[in-house]
Amino acid sequence: QVQPVESGGGSVQPGATPKLTCEGSGGTFRRNTLAWFRQIPGKEREFVAAVRGSGGYTYYADSVKGRFTLSWDSAKNTVFLTMNSLKPEDTAIYYCAASTTIILSSIRISNGYSSWGRGTQVTVAS
Repeated sequence: QVQPVESGGGSVQPGATPKLTCEGSGGTFRRNTLAWFRQIPGKEREFVAAVRGSGGYTYYADSVKGRFTLSWDSAKNTVFLTMNSLKPEDTAIYYCAASTTIILSSIRISNGYSSWGRGTQVTVAS
């Protein structure tokens, strides 16, 4: 089973535009639904964005719609999350998740994904 590996996090200022990377290790992301979630300590994991297959429709949480963009580079077996107009409330650990079996109605639900990365911290502060 492909293992997501995240990178690209760090400390950034409000309004910055960092780009998170999720690489597939040990397999291909092809035929997977891929998603980004985020979590603040003490809170539940929150859906950010997802895409069903390379070139598939992309879904976004209302809190990031118009600011974040999920993209897929099949040749590199990598998914990206470009984050624009960052706010302090975007501070969280960002996780990449993959699933070959998740149904559309569960795409925003974390327990529908079987493979998770270790996460990358994004801290937004001036």
